[in-house]
Amino acid sequence: MTNFKPLHEQIAEKLIAELKAGTSVFQKAWIDESNPGFVIPANPTTGKNYRGLNALWLGMQPFSDPRWLTMRQANLNQWQVQKGAKATLINFVQHTDRKPLLDEEGKALKDENGKTRYTETKLEKPILANAWVFNAEQINGIPDLSLVKAEKLAAQQWSPIERAEAILNATNPNFKHGGNYAFYNYVTDQITLPHRHQFPTATEYYATALHELGHWTGHQSRLDRELSNGFGAPDYAREELRAEIASLMIGSEIGIGHYFEQHAVYVEEWINVLQDDPSELQKAAADAQKIYDFVLDIEQKIELKQQAEQKPESKFLIKGDEISYNNTSYRVNEILKGKQVKIEDMNSGEQIRLSHSDGLYKSLLVAKNYPLLAPEVKVDNSKALVIQQEAESDSFKIKR
Repeated sequence: MTNFKPLHEQIAEKLIAELKAGTSVFQKAWIDESNPGFVIPANPTTGKNYRGLNALWLGMQPFSDPRWLTMRQANLNQWQVQKGAKATLINFVQHTDRKPLLDEEGKALKDENGKTRYTETKLEKPILANAWVFNAEQINGIPDLSLVKAEKLAAQQWSPIERAEAILNATNPNFKHGGNYAFYNYVTDQITLPHRHQFPTATEYYATALHELGHWTGHQSRLDRELSNGFGAPDYAREELRAEIASLMIGSEIGIGHYFEQHAVYVEEWINVLQDDPSELQKAAADAQKIYDFVLDIEQKIELKQQAEQKPESKFLIKGDEISYNNTSYRVNEILKGKQVKIEDMNSGEQIRLSHSDGLYKSLLVAKNYPLLAPEVKVDNSKALVIQQEAESDSFKIKR
């Protein structure tokens, strides 16, 4: 008999304790862009944010650096995990199974570098897997966070307020200004906010607007969540938890911040909901991630459509192209003879050789010219030569 609790229960218990103490991720003050209460945790080797409950969980850890990665990823970059450092457990859903390619005698096939070749197949049912990650503060040799922040700031094209305004313009909800309360009415599909001058700062106005925009996504014509419950009902508190987590994530992403004071009244109800059902936090975080994706996808599609109208189409993939497609990213590493290219799946490390006539080549070309606007294309990868590289993480256990 083991006393080990599922990760979502551990996270719920920790959040309940922090809500009671007033130290939760929601209650930490956002002072300025250089000292936020919450920054979405990200993997510096993949460049991707952690998602859903993992993002919330890693943000609850006692570190000020938002970067997290596996020991394997650190070693590949010649960084070293500090002796005695304790890893943090996260969960992820595994959709594919990887097996070595075998010859007629049952021996593993090798590539030109002597590494075993693998094939990857889609699982009938996804598997919940565990991974162990370390914070950048536990790793020697990793670039200083201040340098990373400086690079990000230099690349930033819009101010947080400009970005928030762009999101509201892109989503285009029905706004009404007036009164002293901020709320979303699902019957009229309308967001009501006090006038801008009633807020102490412009950032508080936009942070509140983005919170209500989170509720707006729940309309039946969008993400279709249950929104008909009145104030004080458990389902009302559940919806507020979803909008709160989403606004925390969106506020971090665009740098506008997060202002808990607007929603502090729900703390006791959140505690009651989580005590009754610890799995509710996992569900809320998953829905919050959907809200985040929905809102930012609208913004990105409009921006990329504008760029696509001005940018001439590329007729070929070229060396160095990095393209996001079908929930992963691909990089063109080599241009080969015979109108072929060698690309790398940057998530798994696999390399694929494609010709211009292959479905994946055509799909990547569409995604290159029209990011996030490219239609889903069924790809025939039967001609692709897959060369196995070592898995991204060497320290995970699969739970079936």
